Parts: sequence; structure tokens; C-alpha cells
Amino acid sequence: MPRMMLNGAAINYEVTGDGPETIVFGHGLLWSGRMFEAQVAALSRRYRCITLDFRGQGQSEATRDGYDMDTLTQDVLCLIREVAGGPVHYAGLSMGGFVGMRLAIRHPEWLKSLTLLETSADPEPEENMFKYRLLPRIARLLGMKVVAPQAMKIMFGKTFLKDPARKAQRDEMRNRLLQNDPFNISKAITGVFDREGVYEFLPSIQLPTLIIVGDEDVATIPAKSRRMHAAIQGSQLVVIPNSGHTSTVETPQAVIAAMEEFLAKV
Repeated sequence: MPRMMLNGAAINYEVTGDGPETIVFGHGLLWSGRMFEAQVAALSRRYRCITLDFRGQGQSEATRDGYDMDTLTQDVLCLIREVAGGPVHYAGLSMGGFVGMRLAIRHPEWLKSLTLLETSADPEPEENMFKYRLLPRIARLLGMKVVAPQAMKIMFGKTFLKDPARKAQRDEMRNRLLQNDPFNISKAITGVFDREGVYEFLPSIQLPTLIIVGDEDVATIPAKSRRMHAAIQGSQLVVIPNSGHTSTVETPQAVIAAMEEFLAKV
């Protein structure tokens, strides 16, 4: 994957396919652009697909600061300008969705459509703050292996976690989680949990918008998606059965089907 200096950080990205239209994928906290592997494999037959790693995650540079959602939005905007060179379809999961909403609100001229997966327009609920702030502190002190079991319960739904046939896949995702540097990932976590809400600005989004949520998502519960759906005029809501917060991995074909149908209409 190439690296490019964007907004003061060396951002890792990958381009797959050469279709006439471009999809940019923004990943969720703790992961990288690899969480969209299945979607890129399917959609790159018709679209130019660009995945990126947000700063401090995956193979992108871990900067001293700049992990707030506004800075990450500028990172992606620079990527769209420099690599895509024109308006794109944007798909963001969780943290990537926080970025996507900010792009759609502030820079709609650079987007053709918006897909929001497992995300929320609200600030982090107060009841989550103690637990989620404790995890990075434990990781810095004791390592990622100690927090991995709890993180897996947040990131994946019960169906995926309990399926004996998917043990190898769970092990692979756990290994990816463990590749995070505890110090750097703590800065990314702080950026996510200190974010401001953008719910009041959602009615300004005029782009074709698809909202996807798993019915087992405990990190951004389905009610959050229904709330966004009600606020974005003309948006489409898809609830995926037996899927949690990482639906692109847990139920990849359902996500692909929803995106293909949506993009075909756009």
C-alpha cells in the first residue's frame, strides 16, 4: 500500500479496481482498511475502491496529535482531492461514519453518496465513558492482550462470537486487534470518545444516504441508526440480522448486497 503526506500525516491507502466511479472506505476504531476486504473484492469489479488507514492505526503514521474527528475529516478530504480527484461515494463504519457525516455536512460537493455503517450522530453516551476510558489505560499498562477479550465483545455480535465454525476468523480478527500499539491507539480512542455530536446538522445532508446496522450491535445500537434515518431525508435503512458492530466482517455478503442495490440506484 502506498503512503502519502496528507494534512501533516503519512496516510496509508490502497486503490483496487479502475471503474469510472470511486468508493472511499473509512474504517472503524481498532482496525484498518482491511476490514473492507470482502466489500472491495466484490465492488472493485465495477468501481475504483480506495481504502485508507486513519492516522495511528494500520500502516499510517502515528502523529503526536490530530486524532479528533475534525482532523480525520480533513485527512480524508485531502485523500479524496489528491487520489480520487473528484467526488466519490463514501462508506464509513463507526469512526469512519463519524468522519463521513462531517464530510457530508461540510463538504458535500466532494461526495456523490454516503453509506453509514454501525455509527451514530450523537456524542458517546455518558454511561459508556468510564468503561471505554479504562480500556486504553489498561492497554498501556498491561498490553493489548489484557483488553482484547472485552474489546471483542464490543466489536462483534453474539452470533459471530459463539459460532464454532468461525473460530479461525475470530482468531484472525483478534490478532489484528493485538497489532495496535497501546500508546498510539489510546490517542485514537480518546479522539473517538471526546467527539461532539452532529445530529442537529443531519437535516442538511441532501446526498443519497444508506444506513446499515446489525441488530446485535452493542457499541452503536440500532436505535442510533433509526434516529439518523429519521433525520436524513430520503435515507435508506437496512438492519442486518445476526450481525454486530463489525458487520463488514461478520455478515459481508449482506453488506455487499445492500451497497450494490443502493449504488445501482444512485
